[in-house]
Amino acid sequence: MKDGVRIAVVGAGAIAQLTHIPLLARQKGAVLAALCDNDGAKARALADRFGVPDVFTDVEELLDSDVADAVVIATPNHLHEPHVLSALRKKLHVLCERPLALGGRGVERCLAAAQKADRCLVVGHNHRFRADVQALGQFLRNAELGEIVAIRAGALQRRAATPGWRANRPESGGGALQELGIPLLDLALWLADQPAPVRLSAAVRRARGAAAVEDGLQLFLECDGGIVVDLSVSWAYVGDEDRWWFEVHGTRGSGRLAPLRVTKELNGRPVDVSPSGAAARESPFLQSYRAELAHFVAVIRGDAPYEPPVDQLQLQRIVDASYKAADDGKEHRF
Repeated sequence: MKDGVRIAVVGAGAIAQLTHIPLLARQKGAVLAALCDNDGAKARALADRFGVPDVFTDVEELLDSDVADAVVIATPNHLHEPHVLSALRKKLHVLCERPLALGGRGVERCLAAAQKADRCLVVGHNHRFRADVQALGQFLRNAELGEIVAIRAGALQRRAATPGWRANRPESGGGALQELGIPLLDLALWLADQPAPVRLSAAVRRARGAAAVEDGLQLFLECDGGIVVDLSVSWAYVGDEDRWWFEVHGTRGSGRLAPLRVTKELNGRPVDVSPSGAAARESPFLQSYRAELAHFVAVIRGDAPYEPPVDQLQLQRIVDASYKAADDGKEHRF
């Protein structure tokens, strides 16, 4: 790794084209060594654009080639687990886009494989790396807002044609919860220091058909300590613009994102203590992915501590329980 960690990107879809490929091409300490996609012409065009030396159309051929030290998995959801397991068997470090697998047992297999291979496995929850999230997290870690009482979050995406595999349950694992809800749910649990779930209720709206996925989902989760997570997501929202919100309510203050606003009780009165500073030069979207990839490289090089993503098992159990509670029409207790 003298000249940088050699990283290959597996899957050249939208997220790879928008973030992984252009950011890795300029990432300090990393070398974008190869692209792999079953659409060879697309992969070659991207490789030529960003100066990537190798292109593959078969992931196993890539993994056998010894051109990379690590891979970024950005394939459709149902391929995450098999691609992660294959990469770990070849002793490569892995950054996998969310979700890690389509069920709890799949997550367990990935965690066990990473431990056996003695390689780093990182899950791509880019929201954790947003500058505003890091600032809010500092308030929470210092207990400046008191004890967390509730987290309310949501994402409403205007109605649009759903891209191919995301509308097919066997390939996606679900709809709006998988695409919009998992990032928010992970962020809520992470900022709250992974409280254990106690009970959950959920409702979904699904299109017709055996393989159809949900257009929207509402979730109410109670965790240890009385922390409540209230989540609402939809990708069939009828409105003039998309909406996204994330709020943390504490016993002595509150915080919300986009933009970051923090209110703290001082001398019995609410006071705006929002951090001030220069406006970001790039969007939180790109900034978060840039920081996430830098962290991945730092972990591989030993410049940052590695934490196995065991928290993804609890996250997946909550996701699984959400679908079960919605289907059964009953509260789920953990």
